[in-house]
Amino acid sequence: MVAHILVVDDEPDLELLVRQKFRRQVRAQDYDLSFAHDGEEALAMVKADPDLDIVLTDINMPRMDGLTLLNRLQDFPRLLRVVMVSAYGDMENIRTAMNCGAFDFVTKPIDFEDLEKTIAKTLADLATVREAQDQRSRAERARANLARHFSPSLADYLADHPERLEPGGERREITFLFTDLADFTPLVEHGDPDRIVALLNDYLNTVAGIIFDHGGTVNAVIGDAVHALFGAPMEQRDHAARAVACALAVDAFARQFAAAKRAEGLPLGLTRIGVHTGSAVIGNFGGDLFFHYTAHGDAVNTTARLETANKRLGTRVCVSADTVAQIPDFLGRPVGTLRLKGKENPIAVFEPLPDDPAVRAALAEYTAAFDKLAAGDADAVASLAAFVSTHPDDRLAAFHLERLLAGHGGPDISLADE
Repeated sequence: MVAHILVVDDEPDLELLVRQKFRRQVRAQDYDLSFAHDGEEALAMVKADPDLDIVLTDINMPRMDGLTLLNRLQDFPRLLRVVMVSAYGDMENIRTAMNCGAFDFVTKPIDFEDLEKTIAKTLADLATVREAQDQRSRAERARANLARHFSPSLADYLADHPERLEPGGERREITFLFTDLADFTPLVEHGDPDRIVALLNDYLNTVAGIIFDHGGTVNAVIGDAVHALFGAPMEQRDHAARAVACALAVDAFARQFAAAKRAEGLPLGLTRIGVHTGSAVIGNFGGDLFFHYTAHGDAVNTTARLETANKRLGTRVCVSADTVAQIPDFLGRPVGTLRLKGKENPIAVFEPLPDDPAVRAALAEYTAAFDKLAAGDADAVASLAAFVSTHPDDRLAAFHLERLLAGHGGPDISLADE
Protein backbone atom coordinates (compact mmCIF):
# COMPACT_ATOMS: atom_id res chain seq x y z
CA MET A 1 0.00 0.00 0.00
CA VAL A 2 1.37 3.40 -0.98
CA ALA A 3 2.23 5.79 1.87
CA HIS A 4 1.32 9.38 1.00
CA ILE A 5 3.86 11.77 2.51
CA LEU A 6 3.84 15.57 2.36
CA VAL A 7 7.19 17.31 2.99
CA VAL A 8 6.89 20.94 4.09
CA ASP A 9 10.11 23.00 4.06
CA ASP A 10 11.23 26.32 2.59
CA GLU A 11 14.80 25.18 1.84
CA PRO A 12 15.05 25.14 -1.98
CA ASP A 13 17.41 22.14 -2.16
CA LEU A 14 15.51 19.85 0.24
CA GLU A 15 12.97 18.61 -2.28
CA LEU A 16 15.66 17.43 -4.69
CA LEU A 17 17.59 15.78 -1.87
CA VAL A 18 14.52 13.95 -0.51
CA ARG A 19 13.51 12.72 -3.96
CA GLN A 20 17.02 11.42 -4.52
CA LYS A 21 17.28 9.66 -1.15
CA PHE A 22 13.87 7.97 -1.50
CA ARG A 23 13.86 7.30 -5.23
CA ARG A 24 13.90 3.52 -4.64
CA GLN A 25 10.78 3.69 -2.45
CA VAL A 26 9.06 5.95 -4.99
CA ARG A 27 9.84 3.58 -7.88
CA ALA A 28 8.58 0.65 -5.82
CA GLN A 29 5.41 2.66 -5.09
CA ASP A 30 5.99 2.41 -1.37
CA TYR A 31 6.04 6.22 -1.06
CA ASP A 32 4.08 8.91 -2.84
CA LEU A 33 5.91 12.20 -2.14
CA SER A 34 4.54 15.71 -2.43
CA PHE A 35 6.11 19.02 -1.39
CA ALA A 36 5.04 22.40 -0.01
CA HIS A 37 7.21 25.42 0.85
CA ASP A 38 5.27 26.86 3.78
CA GLY A 39 2.35 26.10 6.08
CA GLU A 40 -0.32 27.82 3.99
CA GLU A 41 0.58 25.85 0.88
CA ALA A 42 0.72 22.68 2.94
CA LEU A 43 -2.70 23.30 4.47
CA ALA A 44 -4.24 23.66 1.01
CA MET A 45 -2.60 20.40 -0.12
CA VAL A 46 -3.83 18.52 2.94
CA LYS A 47 -7.38 19.66 2.20
CA ALA A 48 -7.04 18.49 -1.41
CA ASP A 49 -5.51 15.06 -0.67
CA PRO A 50 -7.77 12.74 1.33
CA ASP A 51 -5.20 9.93 1.15
CA LEU A 52 -2.43 11.78 2.97
CA ASP A 53 -0.78 9.77 5.76
CA ILE A 54 2.19 11.79 7.07
CA VAL A 55 3.07 15.48 7.14
CA LEU A 56 6.82 15.98 7.57
CA THR A 57 7.23 19.67 8.38
CA ASP A 58 9.92 22.16 9.28
CA ILE A 59 9.16 24.65 12.07
CA ASN A 60 10.65 27.94 10.88
CA MET A 61 8.99 28.91 7.59
CA PRO A 62 7.51 32.07 6.02
CA ARG A 63 3.76 32.90 5.96
CA MET A 64 2.76 30.00 8.24
CA ASP A 65 5.25 28.23 10.49
CA GLY A 66 5.20 24.52 11.33
CA LEU A 67 3.70 24.94 14.82
CA THR A 68 0.76 26.90 13.44
CA LEU A 69 0.32 24.27 10.74
CA LEU A 70 0.32 21.54 13.39
CA ASN A 71 -2.42 23.29 15.35
CA ARG A 72 -4.50 23.81 12.21
CA LEU A 73 -4.20 20.14 11.30
CA GLN A 74 -5.81 19.16 14.61
CA ASP A 75 -9.09 20.45 13.20
CA PHE A 76 -9.11 17.87 10.41
CA PRO A 77 -11.46 14.93 11.15
CA ARG A 78 -9.28 12.35 9.42
CA LEU A 79 -6.31 10.63 10.98
CA LEU A 80 -2.88 12.11 10.11
CA ARG A 81 0.55 11.85 11.68
CA VAL A 82 2.79 14.92 11.87
CA VAL A 83 6.56 14.59 12.21
CA MET A 84 8.43 17.82 13.02
CA VAL A 85 11.83 18.72 11.52
CA SER A 86 14.07 21.11 13.43
CA ALA A 87 17.63 22.17 14.11
CA TYR A 88 19.07 21.48 17.57
CA GLY A 89 18.49 25.10 18.50
CA ASP A 90 14.75 24.61 18.11
CA MET A 91 14.37 21.96 20.82
CA GLU A 92 12.04 24.18 22.83
CA ASN A 93 9.79 24.40 19.78
CA ILE A 94 10.01 20.62 19.33
CA ARG A 95 8.89 20.17 22.93
CA THR A 96 5.96 22.49 22.27
CA ALA A 97 5.12 20.57 19.09
CA MET A 98 5.12 17.22 20.88
CA ASN A 99 2.77 18.62 23.51
CA CYS A 100 0.49 19.82 20.71
CA GLY A 101 0.16 16.40 19.12
CA ALA A 102 3.22 15.85 16.90
CA PHE A 103 4.01 12.15 16.63
CA ASP A 104 7.81 12.40 16.42
CA PHE A 105 10.62 14.66 15.28
CA VAL A 106 13.86 14.51 13.35
CA THR A 107 16.74 16.95 13.58
CA LYS A 108 18.64 18.95 10.99
CA PRO A 109 20.87 18.27 9.26
CA ILE A 110 18.66 15.32 8.33
CA ASP A 111 20.00 11.81 8.82
CA PHE A 112 18.06 10.05 6.07
CA GLU A 113 18.56 6.58 7.54
CA ASP A 114 17.01 7.85 10.76
CA LEU A 115 14.26 9.59 8.77
CA GLU A 116 13.39 6.35 6.98
CA LYS A 117 13.12 4.53 10.31
CA THR A 118 10.97 7.34 11.69
CA ILE A 119 8.64 7.15 8.68
CA ALA A 120 8.39 3.36 9.03
CA LYS A 121 7.57 3.67 12.75
CA THR A 122 5.00 6.37 12.04
CA LEU A 123 3.30 4.31 9.34
CA ALA A 124 3.20 1.25 11.62
CA ASP A 125 1.55 3.28 14.36
CA LEU A 126 -0.87 4.77 11.86
CA ALA A 127 -1.84 1.31 10.61
CA THR A 128 -2.46 0.11 14.17
CA VAL A 129 -4.66 3.09 15.03
CA ARG A 130 -6.60 2.86 11.78
CA GLU A 131 -7.25 -0.84 12.32
CA ALA A 132 -8.53 -0.07 15.81
CA GLN A 133 -10.79 2.61 14.35
CA ASP A 134 -12.05 0.18 11.71
CA GLN A 135 -12.81 -2.38 14.40
CA ARG A 136 -14.73 0.20 16.40
CA SER A 137 -16.63 1.26 13.28
CA ARG A 138 -17.48 -2.35 12.48
CA ALA A 139 -18.62 -2.91 16.05
CA GLU A 140 -20.76 0.24 15.95
CA ARG A 141 -22.30 -0.84 12.65
CA ALA A 142 -22.91 -4.29 14.11
CA ARG A 143 -24.56 -2.76 17.17
CA ALA A 144 -26.69 -0.50 14.99
CA ASN A 145 -27.81 -3.47 12.90
CA LEU A 146 -28.42 -5.69 15.93
CA ALA A 147 -30.35 -2.92 17.66
CA ARG A 148 -33.00 -3.27 14.94
CA HIS A 149 -33.72 -6.81 16.12
CA PHE A 150 -32.60 -7.15 19.74
CA SER A 151 -32.93 -5.28 23.01
CA PRO A 152 -30.06 -2.82 23.70
CA SER A 153 -28.40 -5.06 26.30
CA LEU A 154 -28.62 -8.12 24.04
CA ALA A 155 -27.37 -6.13 21.05
CA ASP A 156 -24.33 -5.05 23.06
CA TYR A 157 -23.68 -8.65 24.11
CA LEU A 158 -23.97 -10.01 20.57
CA ALA A 159 -21.75 -7.23 19.17
CA ASP A 160 -19.08 -8.26 21.68
CA HIS A 161 -19.69 -11.98 21.04
CA PRO A 162 -20.33 -12.21 17.28
CA GLU A 163 -19.71 -15.96 17.37
CA ARG A 164 -23.23 -16.34 18.78
CA LEU A 165 -24.56 -15.22 15.40
CA GLU A 166 -22.23 -17.23 13.18
CA PRO A 167 -23.87 -18.73 10.08
CA GLY A 168 -25.62 -21.96 10.99
CA GLY A 169 -28.63 -23.05 12.96
CA GLU A 170 -30.08 -25.23 15.66
CA ARG A 171 -33.44 -26.68 16.56
CA ARG A 172 -34.93 -25.16 19.67
CA GLU A 173 -38.30 -24.65 21.34
CA ILE A 174 -39.18 -20.97 21.31
CA THR A 175 -42.27 -18.79 21.47
CA PHE A 176 -43.42 -16.68 18.54
CA LEU A 177 -45.48 -13.49 18.60
CA PHE A 178 -47.01 -12.05 15.43
CA THR A 179 -48.90 -8.77 15.19
CA ASP A 180 -50.96 -7.19 12.44
CA LEU A 181 -52.56 -3.74 12.36
CA ALA A 182 -56.11 -3.91 11.03
CA ASP A 183 -57.43 -1.41 8.45
CA PHE A 184 -54.01 0.09 7.80
CA THR A 185 -53.84 -0.66 4.06
CA PRO A 186 -56.93 1.42 3.15
CA LEU A 187 -55.49 4.23 5.23
CA VAL A 188 -52.28 4.08 3.18
CA GLU A 189 -54.22 4.22 -0.07
CA HIS A 190 -56.02 7.44 0.80
CA GLY A 191 -54.00 9.14 3.55
CA ASP A 192 -51.35 11.86 3.43
CA PRO A 193 -47.96 10.13 2.92
CA ASP A 194 -46.06 12.18 5.49
CA ARG A 195 -48.75 11.63 8.08
CA ILE A 196 -48.91 7.89 7.34
CA VAL A 197 -45.15 7.48 7.62
CA ALA A 198 -45.06 9.35 10.93
CA LEU A 199 -47.93 7.25 12.27
CA LEU A 200 -46.39 3.93 11.25
CA ASN A 201 -42.95 4.86 12.58
CA ASP A 202 -44.45 5.86 15.92
CA TYR A 203 -46.45 2.62 16.08
CA LEU A 204 -43.60 0.30 15.06
CA ASN A 205 -41.04 1.99 17.32
CA THR A 206 -43.30 1.55 20.33
CA VAL A 207 -44.20 -2.06 19.51
CA ALA A 208 -40.51 -2.91 19.02
CA GLY A 209 -39.67 -1.18 22.28
CA ILE A 210 -42.27 -3.26 24.14
CA ILE A 211 -40.84 -6.44 22.60
CA PHE A 212 -37.33 -5.43 23.65
CA ASP A 213 -38.53 -4.58 27.16
CA HIS A 214 -39.76 -8.16 27.49
CA GLY A 215 -36.52 -9.64 26.19
CA GLY A 216 -37.86 -10.53 22.76
CA THR A 217 -36.22 -10.41 19.35
CA VAL A 218 -37.78 -8.58 16.40
CA ASN A 219 -37.52 -11.19 13.70
CA ALA A 220 -39.11 -9.17 10.90
CA VAL A 221 -41.17 -6.08 10.14
CA ILE A 222 -43.42 -6.55 7.11
CA GLY A 223 -45.44 -3.45 6.40
CA ASP A 224 -47.35 -2.82 9.62
CA ALA A 225 -46.84 -6.39 10.89
CA VAL A 226 -44.19 -7.31 13.44
CA HIS A 227 -42.84 -10.83 13.90
CA ALA A 228 -41.03 -11.48 17.17
CA LEU A 229 -39.58 -14.47 18.95
CA PHE A 230 -38.69 -15.26 22.54
CA GLY A 231 -36.04 -17.73 23.66
CA ALA A 232 -33.47 -16.97 20.95
CA PRO A 233 -30.72 -16.15 20.30
CA MET A 234 -30.25 -16.23 24.07
CA GLU A 235 -32.05 -19.05 25.87
CA GLN A 236 -34.90 -17.94 28.14
CA ARG A 237 -36.54 -20.55 30.34
CA ASP A 238 -39.61 -18.31 30.69
CA HIS A 239 -39.93 -17.44 26.99
CA ALA A 240 -43.64 -18.37 26.92
CA ALA A 241 -44.50 -16.13 29.88
CA ARG A 242 -42.45 -13.29 28.40
CA ALA A 243 -44.28 -13.53 25.09
CA VAL A 244 -47.75 -13.50 26.69
CA ALA A 245 -46.85 -10.57 28.94
CA CYS A 246 -45.52 -8.79 25.86
CA ALA A 247 -48.72 -9.52 23.92
CA LEU A 248 -50.83 -7.96 26.68
CA ALA A 249 -48.57 -4.89 26.77
CA VAL A 250 -48.70 -4.48 22.98
CA ASP A 251 -52.49 -4.89 23.08
CA ALA A 252 -52.84 -2.19 25.75
CA PHE A 253 -50.67 0.22 23.77
CA ALA A 254 -52.33 -0.54 20.44
CA ARG A 255 -55.85 0.11 21.78
CA GLN A 256 -54.79 3.47 23.21
CA PHE A 257 -52.89 4.33 20.02
CA ALA A 258 -55.83 3.47 17.76
CA ALA A 259 -58.25 5.46 19.92
CA ALA A 260 -55.98 8.51 19.83
CA LYS A 261 -55.61 8.30 16.05
CA ARG A 262 -59.34 7.92 15.54
CA ALA A 263 -59.81 11.08 17.60
CA GLU A 264 -57.46 12.78 15.12
CA GLY A 265 -59.60 11.62 12.21
CA LEU A 266 -57.52 8.60 11.24
CA PRO A 267 -59.70 5.45 11.19
CA LEU A 268 -57.07 3.08 12.55
CA GLY A 269 -58.06 -0.48 13.44
CA LEU A 270 -57.02 -2.69 16.32
CA THR A 271 -53.88 -4.80 16.48
CA ARG A 272 -54.37 -8.56 16.22
CA ILE A 273 -51.80 -10.77 17.96
CA GLY A 274 -50.99 -14.48 17.77
CA VAL A 275 -48.71 -16.31 20.22
CA HIS A 276 -47.54 -19.92 19.89
CA THR A 277 -44.76 -22.07 21.33
CA GLY A 278 -43.11 -24.78 19.29
CA SER A 279 -39.96 -26.25 17.81
CA ALA A 280 -38.18 -24.35 15.06
CA VAL A 281 -34.82 -24.17 13.33
CA ILE A 282 -33.22 -20.86 14.26
CA GLY A 283 -30.02 -19.26 13.05
CA ASN A 284 -28.42 -17.01 10.49
CA PHE A 285 -29.76 -17.76 7.03
CA GLY A 286 -28.57 -16.24 3.78
CA GLY A 287 -25.41 -16.31 1.73
CA ASP A 288 -22.16 -14.47 1.21
CA LEU A 289 -23.86 -11.09 0.81
CA PHE A 290 -26.79 -11.31 3.22
CA PHE A 291 -27.54 -12.87 6.58
CA HIS A 292 -30.80 -12.80 8.48
CA TYR A 293 -31.30 -14.20 11.96
CA THR A 294 -34.67 -15.90 11.77
CA ALA A 295 -36.63 -19.08 12.44
CA HIS A 296 -38.24 -21.70 10.22
CA GLY A 297 -40.76 -24.39 11.07
CA ASP A 298 -44.41 -25.26 11.41
CA ALA A 299 -44.62 -23.20 14.63
CA VAL A 300 -44.10 -20.05 12.57
CA ASN A 301 -47.07 -20.84 10.34
CA THR A 302 -49.26 -21.73 13.33
CA THR A 303 -48.52 -18.37 14.95
CA ALA A 304 -49.50 -16.59 11.76
CA ARG A 305 -52.79 -18.55 11.64
CA LEU A 306 -53.56 -17.65 15.24
CA GLU A 307 -53.01 -13.97 14.55
CA THR A 308 -55.42 -14.18 11.61
CA ALA A 309 -57.99 -16.17 13.63
CA ASN A 310 -58.64 -13.14 15.83
CA LYS A 311 -60.54 -11.51 13.00
CA ARG A 312 -63.12 -14.31 12.90
CA LEU A 313 -63.31 -14.88 16.65
CA GLY A 314 -63.64 -11.26 17.68
CA THR A 315 -60.57 -11.48 19.89
CA ARG A 316 -57.43 -9.36 19.79
CA VAL A 317 -54.96 -11.91 21.19
CA CYS A 318 -54.94 -15.68 20.61
CA VAL A 319 -52.50 -17.89 22.53
CA SER A 320 -52.06 -21.60 21.86
CA ALA A 321 -52.39 -24.27 24.52
CA ASP A 322 -48.73 -25.13 23.91
CA THR A 323 -47.81 -21.69 25.23
CA VAL A 324 -50.32 -21.74 28.09
CA ALA A 325 -49.00 -25.11 29.27
CA GLN A 326 -45.66 -23.47 30.10
CA ILE A 327 -47.17 -20.70 32.25
CA PRO A 328 -48.35 -22.02 35.64
CA ASP A 329 -50.08 -18.78 36.61
CA PHE A 330 -51.60 -18.05 33.18
CA LEU A 331 -54.69 -15.88 33.43
CA GLY A 332 -57.03 -16.13 30.50
CA ARG A 333 -60.11 -17.78 29.11
CA PRO A 334 -60.71 -20.59 26.65
CA VAL A 335 -61.53 -19.59 23.11
CA GLY A 336 -62.16 -23.06 21.71
CA THR A 337 -60.45 -25.75 19.69
CA LEU A 338 -59.52 -24.41 16.28
CA ARG A 339 -58.93 -26.32 13.10
CA LEU A 340 -56.63 -23.96 11.27
CA LYS A 341 -56.05 -23.70 7.56
CA GLY A 342 -53.28 -26.02 6.46
CA LYS A 343 -53.13 -27.82 9.82
CA GLU A 344 -54.11 -31.46 10.23
CA ASN A 345 -54.61 -31.41 13.99
CA PRO A 346 -56.88 -28.97 15.85
CA ILE A 347 -55.32 -26.67 18.44
CA ALA A 348 -56.76 -25.42 21.72
CA VAL A 349 -56.62 -21.64 21.98
CA PHE A 350 -56.92 -19.17 24.85
CA GLU A 351 -57.30 -15.43 25.21
CA PRO A 352 -54.92 -13.97 27.83
CA LEU A 353 -56.34 -11.39 30.21
CA PRO A 354 -54.83 -8.68 32.40
CA ASP A 355 -54.89 -9.34 36.15
CA ASP A 356 -57.73 -7.08 37.29
CA PRO A 357 -60.56 -7.76 39.82
CA ALA A 358 -63.24 -6.79 37.29
CA VAL A 359 -61.63 -9.04 34.69
CA ARG A 360 -61.53 -11.97 37.10
CA ALA A 361 -65.22 -11.55 37.93
CA ALA A 362 -66.20 -11.55 34.26
CA LEU A 363 -63.84 -14.47 33.63
CA ALA A 364 -65.65 -16.66 36.15
CA GLU A 365 -69.01 -15.92 34.52
CA TYR A 366 -67.68 -16.51 31.00
CA THR A 367 -65.92 -19.75 31.98
CA ALA A 368 -69.10 -21.14 33.50
CA ALA A 369 -70.99 -20.44 30.25
CA PHE A 370 -68.15 -21.86 28.12
CA ASP A 371 -68.06 -25.07 30.19
CA LYS A 372 -71.75 -25.57 29.44
CA LEU A 373 -70.99 -24.94 25.77
CA ALA A 374 -68.19 -27.53 25.81
CA ALA A 375 -70.39 -30.06 27.61
CA GLY A 376 -73.28 -29.63 25.19
CA ASP A 377 -75.49 -28.40 28.00
CA ALA A 378 -78.83 -27.04 26.81
CA ASP A 379 -78.45 -24.13 29.24
CA ALA A 380 -75.40 -22.88 27.32
CA VAL A 381 -77.53 -20.56 25.16
CA ALA A 382 -79.15 -18.94 28.17
CA SER A 383 -75.85 -18.60 30.00
CA LEU A 384 -74.09 -17.02 27.02
CA ALA A 385 -77.06 -14.75 26.31
CA ALA A 386 -77.04 -13.56 29.92
CA PHE A 387 -73.30 -12.90 29.73
CA VAL A 388 -73.57 -10.99 26.44
CA SER A 389 -76.42 -8.87 27.84
CA THR A 390 -74.14 -7.64 30.66
CA HIS A 391 -71.03 -7.53 28.46
CA PRO A 392 -72.30 -6.27 25.09
CA ASP A 393 -68.79 -5.44 23.86
CA ASP A 394 -67.48 -8.98 24.40
CA ARG A 395 -67.15 -10.14 20.81
CA LEU A 396 -65.89 -13.63 21.66
CA ALA A 397 -68.92 -14.42 23.79
CA ALA A 398 -71.16 -13.00 21.05
CA PHE A 399 -69.35 -15.21 18.51
CA HIS A 400 -70.11 -18.36 20.52
CA LEU A 401 -73.73 -17.32 21.06
CA GLU A 402 -74.25 -16.67 17.34
CA ARG A 403 -72.83 -20.10 16.48
CA LEU A 404 -75.12 -21.78 18.99
CA LEU A 405 -78.17 -19.99 17.67
CA ALA A 406 -77.16 -21.01 14.13
CA GLY A 407 -76.98 -24.64 15.17
CA HIS A 408 -73.19 -24.89 15.35
CA GLY A 409 -72.81 -25.84 18.99
CA GLY A 410 -69.65 -26.83 20.79
CA PRO A 411 -66.19 -25.34 21.20
CA ASP A 412 -64.76 -26.92 18.04
CA ILE A 413 -64.30 -24.22 15.43
CA SER A 414 -63.13 -24.81 11.88
CA LEU A 415 -61.17 -22.07 10.20
CA ALA A 416 -59.66 -24.44 7.65
CA ASP A 417 -61.33 -22.71 4.74
CA GLU A 418 -60.19 -19.20 5.72
